[in-house]
Amino acid sequence: MTSPAPGAARSFDDYAPEALANLTAAALYEMAVARGEGEIAKDGPLVVKTGEHTGRSAQDKFIVRQSETENTVWWDANKSMTPENFDRLYNDMLDYAGGIELIRQDLRGGADEEYAIKVRVFTEYAWHGLFIQHLLVRPPLDQRGGEPDFTIVDLPGFRADPEIHGSRTGTVIAVDFIRRLVLIGGTSYAGEMKKSVFTILNYLLPDQNIMPMHCSVNVGEAADPAIFFGLSGTGKTTLSADPDRMLIGDDEHGWGPNGLFNFEGGCYAKMIRLSPTAEPEIYATTKRFGTVLENVVMNPETRELDLDDATLAENSRGAYPIHYIPNASLEGATTHPKNIIMLTCDAFGVMPPIAKLTPAQAMYMFLSGYTAKVAGTEKGLGNEPQATFSTCFGAPFMPRHPSEYGKLLGELIGKHDVHCWLVSTGWTGGPYGVGGRMPIMATRALLAAALDGSLKDAPMRKDDVFGFEVPERIAGVDEKILTPRATWADPAVYDAQAQKLAAMFVDNFKIYEAYVSDDVKAAAPKVVG
Repeated sequence: MTSPAPGAARSFDDYAPEALANLTAAALYEMAVARGEGEIAKDGPLVVKTGEHTGRSAQDKFIVRQSETENTVWWDANKSMTPENFDRLYNDMLDYAGGIELIRQDLRGGADEEYAIKVRVFTEYAWHGLFIQHLLVRPPLDQRGGEPDFTIVDLPGFRADPEIHGSRTGTVIAVDFIRRLVLIGGTSYAGEMKKSVFTILNYLLPDQNIMPMHCSVNVGEAADPAIFFGLSGTGKTTLSADPDRMLIGDDEHGWGPNGLFNFEGGCYAKMIRLSPTAEPEIYATTKRFGTVLENVVMNPETRELDLDDATLAENSRGAYPIHYIPNASLEGATTHPKNIIMLTCDAFGVMPPIAKLTPAQAMYMFLSGYTAKVAGTEKGLGNEPQATFSTCFGAPFMPRHPSEYGKLLGELIGKHDVHCWLVSTGWTGGPYGVGGRMPIMATRALLAAALDGSLKDAPMRKDDVFGFEVPERIAGVDEKILTPRATWADPAVYDAQAQKLAAMFVDNFKIYEAYVSDDVKAAAPKVVG
């Protein structure tokens, strides 16, 4: 490889031959297999292993702290790195890159070209190049190249040194908003790249009055877009891949003057225990050439997949272009939403399967971001779900203070008269370990009723603790699960659990009270005693 002349300013472009720029999926397959990075399964997908990291390393993510970001970044929830440490990391990663050939992709973050950013991604692994080609928006080849708005460098083989680079471990994800550069090292988990783009847009777009959201979006024939907020494992991808509605995107979107738009050009779905019956559209992608399957167990002789085997990871994943979903939008954009769904994986078994929220309750739930982290979505989680509050349903990706996002969302809900719903995909009949998961077919039926307007005529009751309205009966759904207390063997134990969760909400929300109106504060659940 030809290196830059002595004394010349170096860049990662120096180590990315033009022949390895914007390769096709087939070419990246060939490279990945030839290099021993992955294997081809029976029906065509590329199967890879990510090794030590099978989920995001949230504790290893840093933002460069400098005068321009001192007052714009939410430092209470984001780790800082000094400019000097970032410079050392940059130069050491350049030295590492000098010994390999990098693969380059010129892509875009955002389907609305008015607000999109040009992203150049350098990857050490061929399959990482294919992954990010799927997950970001792919401009026509004749529109690629030129000066990028942001650059991402992804070098799994590079190990950071905490004493030199200011990292926590050998793994590092460092974001410099001023130099418009993201450096990723020491992890083979490809999801770090896509989440870095989300973090970038979460920082840039609010200044343009665009609401960035960790959500999926779909739209029906009645031109009725729906937003699905929720953390990993709550059902965003599964529930938005509805055969009766067009998928706009499964994970990250913006909401601006032109309506809703996808940040991505593909999907990143959980594969573990994927059902061909309950999730047929996603299941079909496991039998497609081009799909990248992370940590899915494969029979080495027959090359058949076992999606139920969690030996390699509970967080096994599949990455594929959005057009692999039959009824997906190729434009990645739609009009303003009619409904907002806030998904929670309630490990306490307290939340009803669906509840109607007032605008104030919606803001309270959005800033609370209650759910349960599912095992494997982040390094260090055990086998059981962990109840958590992740503000805006995506705290790890929110560089700004939650109140900025909350204010934007509240204004948009009011301006466009959006109906808001809370949907639990967690446990019924008791907490995790006692009850069972909410039946997905019941969830789909409840969602359909909310989205088609049927619920507006359903009889409602007011929840005694949380104050939201809960339907008493819906055609095709067991009435019992609509009243969680009735599904528990001992109602008194349910009451205690509900109060415990209510107290957690109230305690968590104290840090936001100074930033919200009185009606939002009044939307807090009622704690007795």
